[in-house]
Amino acid sequence: MPVTVLLVDDEPLVRAGLRAVLDAQPDIEVVGEAADGASVIPLVRQLRPDVVAMDVRMPLLDGIEATRAVLRTVDSPPKILVVTTFENDEYVYQALRAGADGFLLKRARPSEIVHAVRLVAEGETLLFPAAVRALAAEYGNRQARAVLERAALTEREEGVLRLMARGLTNVEIASELIVGTETVKSHVSAILAKLGARDRTQAVITAYESGFVSPA
Repeated sequence: MPVTVLLVDDEPLVRAGLRAVLDAQPDIEVVGEAADGASVIPLVRQLRPDVVAMDVRMPLLDGIEATRAVLRTVDSPPKILVVTTFENDEYVYQALRAGADGFLLKRARPSEIVHAVRLVAEGETLLFPAAVRALAAEYGNRQARAVLERAALTEREEGVLRLMARGLTNVEIASELIVGTETVKSHVSAILAKLGARDRTQAVITAYESGFVSPA
């Protein structure tokens, strides 16, 4: 089954460009488009996409509020990939904190766009660019540090979290640690449970905000 994608952007040319790139892949299918975040929830319920690629800045309902709304009101919500022009856009970081699974620059190469959609659909973590890592560190707070302390991660789980923050997939982490992929999946599940994180992206945000991982 192909990965199904809903495109949400107020610029028709951006939607057309993303559609052309994604529909050219045999394992990805664009199933719908919307020009504003206000249209996202009904379309998600109707089309049940695997991934929503959504502009972070839109006139009626931006990507941050649309992300919150989808995760709050839709059962088994899709993965959300926010799309932006600027990598140091604070809106992007706020969307990630709201629950988005990753983000994509509009100037990304076609191969990067396809890679991002596939990774997010598989539940893997995209590497945060330096600007976003710096924003996370800047937002560092006591709550995130307290969450990490209470989690009491094992030494191996701490190592896995650091590799997750580097954007490594489960297969890549397994290769780095010389263990099986299923072992890595077990560690990741334990990390998410201990941190109370919805997914890998939220766990990585906690790692940066708490100072556990340096943005450098």
